[in-house]
This record gives sequence, structure tokens and C-alpha cells, in this order.
Amino acid sequence: MSSDSDPLAVRDLTMGFGSYVLARELTFEVRRGEVFVIMGGSGSGKSTLLRHFLGLQEPLAGDIQYYGESFTTAAETDRTRMLRRCGTLFQSGALWSSMTLAENVAVPLEEFTDLRPREIREIVELKLALVGLRGFEDYYPSEISGGMQKRAGLARAMALDPDILFFDEPSAGLDPVSSTLLDRLILELRDSLGATIVVVTHELDSIFAIGTDSIFLDAESRTMIARGNPRELRDHAEHPTVRRFLNRGHDPEEEVA
Repeated sequence: MSSDSDPLAVRDLTMGFGSYVLARELTFEVRRGEVFVIMGGSGSGKSTLLRHFLGLQEPLAGDIQYYGESFTTAAETDRTRMLRRCGTLFQSGALWSSMTLAENVAVPLEEFTDLRPREIREIVELKLALVGLRGFEDYYPSEISGGMQKRAGLARAMALDPDILFFDEPSAGLDPVSSTLLDRLILELRDSLGATIVVVTHELDSIFAIGTDSIFLDAESRTMIARGNPRELRDHAEHPTVRRFLNRGHDPEEEVA
């Protein structure tokens, strides 16, 4: 395994359920330090692709690789080792309601390290501070806003200092101000931690604010129909479906017509 390999690579991946194919022959790589956006309409397979990255669903064909090492064919112990380098912020935040924010963030540290309680507490306080939640360690999820819950979930995703961070619809359910603040936080973490970030989203503001590279999954053709910087795709994508998606509410073609 080479340290120079791309953090994540997908090779000829086909996803589906039984005989039903959701998306076929996906091939792309995510380069180190990118904010890589997976976009597309409803039913195109965006969240399903994320589940494949985490080993929650197996592909019908093809391969997923972390740093040049096959995740798809790896033994369970090797998969666990590879996923230790990843952190995930789920759409709902997925915080345990019966635990304080500090206790939620401490879970992966207690499960996967031999650190002492005092050391864990120090790391937890640091991670919460990084997402702007210093002083909220002993609050319960029900006592804070939805945006703060997302940030607490992000602190937990960062607990083990992952190389790759996955986000599933991070702006879902947030007001525009909270969504913008979360986008800024994602970029700050990318820059300060050097993490590679993969985001599943359909929110245009977020796509243009944070995306440096992207793919577009198309539900009709059941494959990937575009790859590139979202802003460039908005203006120059060959496929009209991609241009319509990225120009929602402001379609130059409609203005010309």
C-alpha cells in the first residue's frame, strides 16, 4: 500500500439490490485534501454510494479502495483498520439522546483507544472547541439547536483524527445561516487538519461554497454522467441534466429561449 495513493478510489462499481441496478460502472478517485461532492437527483444512489464506502452495503460488482488497498475484498479486520482512518457525520447527527455531548464524542475514543478518562476528556474538549462548542460539554442533544447538534456530530466524527471525513446531507434541516456556518466550518477543518472530505448533498449553496471536485449520478441512465469542479460543470457541462440541476432557479438556457 503506497502512501502516495489517492485516499479513495472507485473502480467499475455497480450498486443495486438483488437484480435491480441502481447505478453502474462508476469509476473515479478522490484526491488528497479535496472537498469532493457526490450530487444528483432523488433516487440516483448518492447515499447508497456512501453506504458502500462504509461497508454497510456490498457492491454488485467493482471495487472500492482506500489508499490503494481494496476495501471490497478485504477481511473484516482489515476493513475495520481502514475505517479507523474515516469519520462520518450522518444526516441526523445520530447523537445518543441519553448522553451529553462530551459522552457522545468520547464513544469512539473509549471503544478504539487505551486512553485514560482524563486524556479522553481533554481530547473531547478540544474537538468540541474546534466546532465552536466549548462550554457545551455537559449539555444533552435536546438542549441545543439542530445546527449545534450537527457540529457535535462532526466533533465525534473527528474524535480519532481521521484522514477522510464523510458527510451525508450536512445541511439537511438547517436554516440558511446555520448551513452557511457549517460550510465554513467544513472548509476550516479541511485546511487546518488536512483532511479529505466527501460530501453527499443536493444543496446548491453548499455545493458551490465548498466543492472542489464532484461527480453527478443520474437516476435515468443509472450511471455517472459528469465529473469536475461544480462551478465549471454549472457553466460548461455537456449533459443538459447536469446544467439544469446546477442552474436551478437561474437557467441561462431558459433566459436565451
